[in-house]
Amino acid sequence: MARTLPICGALFALVIAVLVAYIRIGSQGNHSFELIWNELLRGPGGDGANVIVWQIRLPRGLMVALVGGLLGAVGSAFQALFRNPLADPYIVGVSSGAAVGGAAALLLGFADSLGGMGMILGGFVAGLLSLLIVVALAQRRAVLDINSLLLAGVTVGTLLSAVLSLMLLMSGHDSTRVLSFLLGHTSDASWQKVAVLFPALVIGVALLYRRTRELNVLAVNSATAQRLGVNVPRLTWFVLIVGTAMTAVAVSTVGIVGFVGLVAPHIARRLLGVDWRATFPAATLIGMVTMLVADLIAQRGINWFGGNLVTEVNVGIIAALIGAPSLLILMRKAG
Repeated sequence: MARTLPICGALFALVIAVLVAYIRIGSQGNHSFELIWNELLRGPGGDGANVIVWQIRLPRGLMVALVGGLLGAVGSAFQALFRNPLADPYIVGVSSGAAVGGAAALLLGFADSLGGMGMILGGFVAGLLSLLIVVALAQRRAVLDINSLLLAGVTVGTLLSAVLSLMLLMSGHDSTRVLSFLLGHTSDASWQKVAVLFPALVIGVALLYRRTRELNVLAVNSATAQRLGVNVPRLTWFVLIVGTAMTAVAVSTVGIVGFVGLVAPHIARRLLGVDWRATFPAATLIGMVTMLVADLIAQRGINWFGGNLVTEVNVGIIAALIGAPSLLILMRKAG
């Protein structure tokens, strides 16, 4: 634990540094650090560079970082709960459920209602419903079985993915918008979304962090945790519900972004070991950095390598291109 504070402090500084670089670099051109700093001190309400900083890049950067933090935190909590290093925020099918809800909001025309929160509300409700279905399938005599939960989550997630494909085929002229959502999109960032994501991250991380001691005990096995006074069923339900809510908010905001919640906890464990009190906050910060870097490459990476694309690449594609090799490298070194 002695290393936790300096390493997490360094990771937080890295988040700030990457966020500053994110604000500085964009499709409207690069700005100097001095200009960015002056516009931040000036506050919103100007024109030109002020609009770019306060209405485009800053809300998008914060939104992306918050989503990465949500996915990293939930991935860490789920890997501890399931005692499975391959568990991630999508393991219980909630991401597919939230994606179905978000796509339905787009197709039914209420995505921009409620001050632009219609898609988030639709994804949140659908994500929770998918969790209830998975839990109902995984219960055995009123007892929630973890192995059955994993199998039910994969099954329901596959079914919902098929539903998403069917919705995409039936979407007609809206197919491009729906496909962009399914591949992860961040171009429609807004301060309203930041206002939803920020409390979701702060409250969710605070609630889950209070359970990290119990998750440490559970990492041994369920029987030992029970003998040491951990109420395993209550802990399981708590982590599932809080993690599902956090994942649903993230997915319904930017769409499906894979590997962030899977890779961030692995990197955190490489840095700080297996104590979840240390790796949980580290995974949250690493998720932020990963998403910011992925979205920055999604915006400008093609042009850096000589591409001539007019539009940017979806962040879900870049996250997979970064996350999959990174996970393979981590697994190789761990072996």
